Amino acid sequence: MARTPLGRGLSALLGEDTSTGQQKDSIFEIDIELIDPNPEQPRTRFTDKALDELAQSIAANGVVQPIVVRPIGSRFQIIAGERRWRAAQRAGLRRIPAATKQVSDDKLLELALIENIQRQELNPIEEAKAYRKLIDNIGLTQEKLSERVGKERSLIATTLRLLKLPEDIQTLIEEEKLTAGHGRALLMVEDRAVQRRLARNIIEKGLSVRETERSIKKNTISPQHIVNNRVAKPIDANVRAAETKLMRKLGTNVKIVPKGNGGKIEVEFYSLDDLDRIFQLVMRSE
Repeated sequence: MARTPLGRGLSALLGEDTSTGQQKDSIFEIDIELIDPNPEQPRTRFTDKALDELAQSIAANGVVQPIVVRPIGSRFQIIAGERRWRAAQRAGLRRIPAATKQVSDDKLLELALIENIQRQELNPIEEAKAYRKLIDNIGLTQEKLSERVGKERSLIATTLRLLKLPEDIQTLIEEEKLTAGHGRALLMVEDRAVQRRLARNIIEKGLSVRETERSIKKNTISPQHIVNNRVAKPIDANVRAAETKLMRKLGTNVKIVPKGNGGKIEVEFYSLDDLDRIFQLVMRSE
């Protein structure tokens, strides 16, 4: 069965009535000053222009969709709807409609990620960092994460690779000076100094992703800086199939590099916890 575009979706995760789309819990008006933002919010950039536009809409029409919060002592913490909460403050509201849910810390990040994906509000770096948190903090494999958020595992793996870029280049992607496609093209290059030089060149000349890739593949930079697997000859179909099976088993990127009658297997991990997770998977296979 084909996966739905948004996995289980925020409604299912929050326990909404799927037949009516309504929250099972009642909606309450809560003092805005009693509400705190989600510390696991994957979205870190809220532009003033977008918030002002939403604030104007809220001032005219009110908060159409209630935010979702969880009780923390005598206060409340946002599960979904931080942008609406911020805009409501700008609109001068003192209270905001909200549904309350009992949610664990682990589930909090997942719900925030699902909401932002549904609304397409995360930039590629924010999305990659959120995936990394879910993998590291909750112990999800890329395959399980794929099921949770409703995206293909290969897309998740590709997004995670952006975190291999230098932080200053990641910032350029967050600021929309470079696209995720540019970031993936820069990963064809191993040398970080060359990556930075190429990034400046992309911005100065307004190069498209295709032009950037063409520039690299035509060896406009020193050939030793090109990552071998991006310019190597086509991989044998059996080797490719083995890579795919290993990636599904280990929940991470796996590369088989043939060399003569032998070769090597490269398994990516993104933290010591991730390495331990992969190690346990391999040992259980014995």
